[in-house]
Amino acid sequence: MRTLIAFEESGEVRDAFIRAGHDAISCDLLPSAKPGPHIQGDIVDVMLSEKWRMIIAFPPCTDLCVSGARWFPKKRADGRQQAAICLFMLTTTFSCPWAIENPVGIMSTVFRKPDQIIQPWQFGHGETKATCLWLNGLLKLKPTNIVSGREPRVHRMAPGPDRAKMRSRTYPGIAQAMAEQWGKP
Repeated sequence: MRTLIAFEESGEVRDAFIRAGHDAISCDLLPSAKPGPHIQGDIVDVMLSEKWRMIIAFPPCTDLCVSGARWFPKKRADGRQQAAICLFMLTTTFSCPWAIENPVGIMSTVFRKPDQIIQPWQFGHGETKATCLWLNGLLKLKPTNIVSGREPRVHRMAPGPDRAKMRSRTYPGIAQAMAEQWGKP
């Protein structure tokens, strides 16, 4: 199944779908962190370039999530927030099955409440990080490996040049669950 993994530089979800037998490709403005089918470029052009069978999107959350709420007035004034909303909403215009992943944020009121909120600890990772999923034509993810030792490591990450990239990475257990549960023909 021709699957687009949108706004993904890590290659984690793309590779999980490829391992599950899909013709998957990732796209992001950044180069892929791992070798594999990846388009470095404008996601809008890629999304509109062909008929996708499924889209899994991870739109940038910097201007949408509640962790940055104190900067919302400035982001609204300079247009960054509206641009982020438009990127998020682009995926909702497709008729194929799609999923949009984003942290808790304003899209619950701008668009609609998420269909599901998952945690890494439900998929084999001992971290907490509430992650919203908006779904179209896909079922809610079922936990695959509930673990104890739940820590908010992502929230405690030290400042640094790669902090945003590291915080936004998809956990391998979640990527595998997406591919196994959503990738069935």
